[in-house]
Amino acid sequence: MSKESIKEFDTVKFFRAVKEKISKETQGKAFEEFNIYLGKRILKSSES
Repeated sequence: MSKESIKEFDTVKFFRAVKEKISKETQGKAFEEFNIYLGKRILKSSES
């Protein structure tokens, strides 16, 4: 098998899943609620 046929990480698939998760979590939220959601996510990612 060549290196091209073995795909360890599919970037498009990963980011599509992340986008869908964010969409479900923020569906129906007002602009202020969305900003709070983003603020919490930014804090989580910067603590890692």
